[in-house]
Amino acid sequence: MHSTNAEARKQNIRPHITVTDLTMAYGDFVIQHDLNFTVNRGDIFIIMGGSGCGKTTLLKHLIGLKQPAAGDVYFGADNFWKSTPQKQQEIKQRFGVMFQGGALWSSMTLAENIALPLAEYTELSATEIKDVVAYKLALVGLAGHETYFPSELSGGMRKRASLARAMALDPEILFFDEPSAGLDPISARRLDDLIIELRDSLGTTVVVVTHELASIFAIGNNSVFLDANSRTMIATGNPNNLRDESDNITVRSFLSRGEL
Repeated sequence: MHSTNAEARKQNIRPHITVTDLTMAYGDFVIQHDLNFTVNRGDIFIIMGGSGCGKTTLLKHLIGLKQPAAGDVYFGADNFWKSTPQKQQEIKQRFGVMFQGGALWSSMTLAENIALPLAEYTELSATEIKDVVAYKLALVGLAGHETYFPSELSGGMRKRASLARAMALDPEILFFDEPSAGLDPISARRLDDLIIELRDSLGTTVVVVTHELASIFAIGNNSVFLDANSRTMIATGNPNNLRDESDNITVRSFLSRGEL
């Protein structure tokens, strides 16, 4: 199934996110400069690099939380940071974001957590919202858990519940910040499988910040590598190809974790 979908995507490569000449800075301190890469529709795109290189900061630039010091971020033909505030809000409603800690409201049940964006941004009735919530929970393997509170779930289940909420508004693009953080290897693998399954079944573009090698190779078909020393990107492309073929020793060493 995955190979057939991969072939279909290859025949229909269209840029979904285009980053051009991006510089990220806090005041005068430049974190990364001259970033240029493209995320195609249907990609599972990995933002990777060593600690402190700016992976999460780049994610914040992509989802509209932090304005770049220079450069542009396009969603299709729309230049996000040159758009009006109203247009930016319209673009952001096409996103789903899963933050590292899950960020579920602890005082709300899973159903209430997922219903929140639906009640705020749609005209759906209470009955329709209830049906959508049940469907989203079923998609992530949590059917029947509507009345549970986050504290009653395991770490892996909380991650899946966070994913269900991120998917509430049927986003075109899902953004993940370290989705496997804190999970045991089996739960992490299940989450990876779920990300692939959702991309394949729903056609969602996925952008993932992670340093977990198992996840990078299991799910990623495209990537950008941020280097903390030179403060710029030093590679982009399929992580498996970069591990085997990159002529940059930093990239190959990171992806093989010193096995060279």
